[in-house]
Order: sequence, then C-alpha cells, then structure tokens
Amino acid sequence: MLTDKITRDRGFRCASYKDKCLRRRIAVRMRAKGTATPDEYAGVLDTDPHEYERLMRSLTVNVTKFFRNWETYEAIQSSVIPALWDRNETELKVWSAGCASGEEAYSLAILFHQHSERTHTTERLGSVSVLGTDIDADCLREAEAACYADSALTETPAGLRDEYFPEVAGLHTMLPDVRRLVTFKTSDLLGEPALDQVQLLVCRNVIIYFEREAQDRLFALFHRVLAPGGFLVLGKVETLLGEARGLFAPVNARERIFRKNS
Repeated sequence: MLTDKITRDRGFRCASYKDKCLRRRIAVRMRAKGTATPDEYAGVLDTDPHEYERLMRSLTVNVTKFFRNWETYEAIQSSVIPALWDRNETELKVWSAGCASGEEAYSLAILFHQHSERTHTTERLGSVSVLGTDIDADCLREAEAACYADSALTETPAGLRDEYFPEVAGLHTMLPDVRRLVTFKTSDLLGEPALDQVQLLVCRNVIIYFEREAQDRLFALFHRVLAPGGFLVLGKVETLLGEARGLFAPVNARERIFRKNS
C-alpha cells in the first residue's frame, strides 16, 4: 500500500492524517507524473528522489507567510507577550510547531524584539528562545538560510517590513538581532516533544489535517509541555475538542488563543 511505503521510507505517519486530505494530495502528484495507479507512482518514488521531496512538500502543506493573519499576531502582541514579559522569567521558551520555512518562528521573534525595544528592556532578549520545528528537513534548511522573496512578506505591515527585512540582492534577510533568537529542528509532532516548559506554543493550521485520535494526543501533549499559565495559539479554523476543552481556557476565542489550565 502506497501510504505504508511513505511511512516506512520517510517516517511520515500517514495513518494519523485525514485520509481524504492524503488521497487528494497524492492524486495531484500522480497526475503530475502521469501515473495511473498507486503501484506505478510507487515505482516513480523508488527511482526519483526529487519526486519524493515534491510529494512530502505536498503532504506537509507548507503554506506560510510572515505575519499571516495579522489579527492573530496583533492579539499575541497586545495580550500574550506583555503577560509573559511581566513574569520576568530567566528563560522564555517559544515553540512554533509545524513552522515550514520559518516565517512564523521569525514573526514571533520579531514581536518579542519589538516589545523589548518598546519597553526599553532589550537586555532581557537573551532570555527568549524561539524553536521552530517541522517534519520537512528541506523547509528547515530554507528557514536557517533566513532569506526570503517578496512573496513571503505580502501580509507584513509596512513598518515591520521596513525595519526588520533589509533587502540584499533581491531577497529579504533577517536582522541578526532577531535571527539569533531562533533555532530550528526536524521533529515529528506525533513523536517525542521537541522541548518542555514552554511559555508560548503556536501550532496553526496543522491540527486540522490530523484524524481525531491524533488531535486528542496532540492537545494532551501541548498541555503537558506548556509551563503553568502558558499560552497556546491555534489556527483560525481550528478549535479545542472533547477533553481538550478542559485543558485550556480561552483568552481570545476569535483568534484561537488559549491558556493552560493547571
């Protein structure tokens, strides 16, 4: 079976993803390669590693931009970051789970950098660490390069664009003061957690692609790795289900921002 092969070859847990989504994305790649059956397409994957990379890109749905859905970032900026900053923790951990090519992780780092400048507390930036994780290693290599085309910035407010994205040879590079706040790691969300005692966990437009059982496991994992009073941010079309509703309290229901219950 093709999905079993993908799981064996690439460690991508097909069984945890919604079958309809998987079939649709695999079918797109099959048509692109002119194959009529899953067995034919499996043969292509065996002989063309580049096609495997294209398939994995399709399956992991790496659609992202800096400050995508700006209203969510405004809510994080106005209510989440000040609350975390006021704790004056010696270590402030932020996890961007399913970060694709890094735009979300860097966007969060920019908000913390901006807040430190606004409050004249830039000396505290050393306590901030943003970890971006994704299952797609190729995407993470792009994230580590920290160079982006104009298309990645179409939802970025002009002021932030001018201040944080200097242009070099037609690409926008990340300011060193922001870049040093962020690290990246290849990680499967359904495997071992990338870190613990997280104060802010952002996982947007990822949960929706998992089957219900996997969603329940992820919400339980998020609750476990969040520090007391830590914040969870989901995508606009995602929400807490079942037992997860008792694990988190809404902070901003419209923007899908929640806080861990003790």
